[in-house]
Amino acid sequence: MLGFVLNTHQQWICRQLSDAGYTATRQVAIADTGHAIQATVRESLSRADFVIVTGGLGPTSDDITRDLIAGLLGKRLHKDPAIVARLEAFFAQRGRPMPVSTTVQAQVPEGALVLDNPHGTAPGLAMEVTPNPFRTDGKTSWLVMLPGPPREMRPMFTNHVLPLLRQKLPLEGAFVCRTLLTTGLGESIVEEKIVGPLQPLVDAGLEIGYCAHYGTVDVRLVARGNGAEQLVADAEQLVREQIGPQIFGTQDEQLQEVIIRLLTERKQTIVTAESCTGGYIANRLTDVSGSSAVFLGGLVTYSNESKQNLLGVRAETLAQHGAVSEPVVREMAEGARQRMGADYAIAVTGIAGPTGGTETKPVGTAFIALATPKHTFVLNPVNRFDRPTFKQVTCHQALELLRRTLLKS
Repeated sequence: MLGFVLNTHQQWICRQLSDAGYTATRQVAIADTGHAIQATVRESLSRADFVIVTGGLGPTSDDITRDLIAGLLGKRLHKDPAIVARLEAFFAQRGRPMPVSTTVQAQVPEGALVLDNPHGTAPGLAMEVTPNPFRTDGKTSWLVMLPGPPREMRPMFTNHVLPLLRQKLPLEGAFVCRTLLTTGLGESIVEEKIVGPLQPLVDAGLEIGYCAHYGTVDVRLVARGNGAEQLVADAEQLVREQIGPQIFGTQDEQLQEVIIRLLTERKQTIVTAESCTGGYIANRLTDVSGSSAVFLGGLVTYSNESKQNLLGVRAETLAQHGAVSEPVVREMAEGARQRMGADYAIAVTGIAGPTGGTETKPVGTAFIALATPKHTFVLNPVNRFDRPTFKQVTCHQALELLRRTLLKS
């Protein structure tokens, strides 16, 4: 609530729910205080069949969610010996003494299901609230409490909460959601190209959603009920017929994953030579498991001296054209490819800003080169964004140039 921590839980959980066919009707962020927790849980249980709470299950004095919800529901807490044993084993395996306060995480409200946490110390809890004193329609609700750290919460949600949700609140009818990831076109242009061909399917029940990011647009195709699978399949085919070259992946696939897969299939290699992006391209490529088979290495050549010494850029090229120029980025890419023995080399140089621009080379100017065994391709976009976004967009453009080249080759 103070703005120091980004709340990624709400976005992530809602995405998992929607992908599974469930719709979150409300999401709330509240202060970590007794009154706020109890009031919000009470209000949520009065209107929802399934309530998910994150945070406040740890061993410190500000972890009060478990106790407050037990008190709200009139449930006594008891210490679970199995949880205590697991906590002791957790610390013993790490050769650390177990603080006495840690055992508070073994307190379980009567009637609650314990959700195992192999990635941390605080187990999750699931409770059927029956009878539900806060609902006027007489329905039962489920309340789930999950730990706050994402590395603990996410696998617990996937392995325990989703199966419980499907068991207790099964969906009626099919739900199919397919997301196509596009690049190179703006959101309005994507819609303009596909909305006409898709209109008959929309009339038949297809739902279309768009989500724009820097450099990419997600197209979401949704259908429900009988025939949903075929409806979405037909829609995907039509979209691919209209903007196929701009589609680089589906669902949560990342551009760098596509590139690593293409390079791996072709048994080809890539190196990077970066100036203005500061190693961001290499970072994205090495985020992918298995990238070591195709990514030979990367150089961050920020200064003119490093461009000359490490990549072989000529001093006269730098003097005549400047570091941010097509001749320099060409020599960067070709030098990296030759010196490191790779099939492909990506090089970037530019003016990330907010200072450093000139009339002929304003802030946002970028030069991107891709050296191949036969040609060197150069792009010259002007990415007028703040510094972090400039790096992100320029990196995406470089990777997309590589993807297109790999597909054409």
